[in-house]
Amino acid sequence: MLSNSCNIVSLSDLNITEDIPETGHTLEENSRIKARYVFDKHAIPVFADDSGLLVEALNGEPGVYSARYAGPEKDNEKNIDLLLKKLERTQNRKAKFKTVITLIEESGSEFQFEGSIHGTIIKNRKGNGGFGYDPIFTPNGYNSTFAEMEPKEKNKVSHRFKAAKKLMMHLTNK
Repeated sequence: MLSNSCNIVSLSDLNITEDIPETGHTLEENSRIKARYVFDKHAIPVFADDSGLLVEALNGEPGVYSARYAGPEKDNEKNIDLLLKKLERTQNRKAKFKTVITLIEESGSEFQFEGSIHGTIIKNRKGNGGFGYDPIFTPNGYNSTFAEMEPKEKNKVSHRFKAAKKLMMHLTNK
């Protein structure tokens, strides 16, 4: 989305190979921490994101801990197993994926852009695509999980797309 209007470089292009600590208690904080880490090292405009799955019946779990819900090893299968186990006895399976992108401009000004998509956690995995919780998340208005969708279809409705679209609008309206 941004390749025509920006020269985007990756962490590896900047020789950042270490894991950037995600010590925040919210997606907003983690997104800011990651962007600030790169900005402080290189003093260049930067954007970073953090995403999570928030399940209504679990008071927003796994949320900011989505990647390491079942432990620090970030095992997607264990994360799904734990989530499904916690939801075994509940009828309320409403959830949403949320992404927050933090942009730090050359001046040091910070902006955040949020995207989310609401849906349902199904009882059994379906599909082989995507990653993370995609095999158990069906977005509202669809009959297939994110893992069953073609990448193009998923990317048109995903939480990351919505946040990235807001970022792009900000950058192109300057």
